[in-house]
Amino acid sequence: MQIHKILQSQGFGSRRDCRALVRSGLVEVDGQVIDDPFAEFDADGFEFTVDGEPWEYREKAYLMLYKPTAHECTRKPEYYPSIFSLLPEQLAERGVQPVGRLDQDTTGLLLLSDDGQFIHTWSSGKKKIPKRYRVELKHAHTPELIDALLTGVQLHDEPEPISAAAIEVIDELHLWFTITEGKYHQVKRMIAAAGNRVEGLHRQSVGGLELPEVLEPGDWAWMTEKHFTALASFSGGDD
Repeated sequence: MQIHKILQSQGFGSRRDCRALVRSGLVEVDGQVIDDPFAEFDADGFEFTVDGEPWEYREKAYLMLYKPTAHECTRKPEYYPSIFSLLPEQLAERGVQPVGRLDQDTTGLLLLSDDGQFIHTWSSGKKKIPKRYRVELKHAHTPELIDALLTGVQLHDEPEPISAAAIEVIDELHLWFTITEGKYHQVKRMIAAAGNRVEGLHRQSVGGLELPEVLEPGDWAWMTEKHFTALASFSGGDD
């Protein structure tokens, strides 16, 4: 693939922009400046630097972000900074999108990709993908509250009661709360329907993928094969 097309596919701008990058001497391969935008390289595993920053060719982008509080999962935020302000501009340029959304005040694991099928698969409620949250309650939980959440609570505009897939008690004000649907504000609405209130919400895992310990709020990382394997290590369904 020609080097300017490789750069374009990785989010470095239009073909014209990428040709200009090469001709300006800002692109290196194996420590050698490449000044011919039409020079061809095998894209598979291709590594290069742009203005001194190392990059690796990826046909599709798959990312993990530790979403901090006070950030919106949209390109056009209204009240808080966008999560895209936390990523290199090349990733936004190539069309990376969040896999589902987290509220501005919810923290934790957020997946992003420019692979439409991946986004559809892992945001679809039909697969019943488990998502595990650490919930901080306003009031101490009771056996009745937990029983109601596990049995099912009625949410506005939902035809049937919705139940938690699992609940684990941490202490009197904190729970591990697992859901498999992903409806709008689901955890907050369920707990409100059961007579309590969410004061803090953190997503720890999606499928079998845990938020990597090495990530701090605002950090991101590429997904690797081990992350894909962990993500898929759950019992899903089609109904």
